[in-house]
Amino acid sequence: MNENISFTLNDKAVSVNTDGERPLLWVLRTDLGLTGTKYGCGKALCGACTVIMDGMAVRSCVIPVSSVKGRKILTIEGLAKNGKLHPIQEAFAKHDALQCGFCTPGMILNAYSLLLSNPEPSRQDIIDGMEYNLCRCGAHTRIIRAIEEAAQEMKGAR
Repeated sequence: MNENISFTLNDKAVSVNTDGERPLLWVLRTDLGLTGTKYGCGKALCGACTVIMDGMAVRSCVIPVSSVKGRKILTIEGLAKNGKLHPIQEAFAKHDALQCGFCTPGMILNAYSLLLSNPEPSRQDIIDGMEYNLCRCGAHTRIIRAIEEAAQEMKGAR
């Protein structure tokens, strides 16, 4: 049965009328046209579908859309502000921390959540924090360097 579900998406109020059990991933991609969030495994194991819910990284493929009622959701499309890339996005580009780009939105959002909770992570903190975001291209060392640089950049912007 459909229900009206209202939440904040990328700093804008949205409302969808849908089956509350549908995964947030499909509502974002299909109903709202935000295709930056990717479908990977469908079991919350790969991280391709990562979004930020109330400041925390979550796997949107297993989150029923009814559970986001009244919450704040941030997707990769909402990370840049006023046409300016976020420092994490800039660092990923600078360090070529991507190849095919499929996992990149989830990687960036997971890194964003990591840096919100730990603004001065050690290299090991970054490795541990990114462990469950998978990249088949093998860009992990460049990803770690990009997150290290973004942490420094974000620290300077505070």
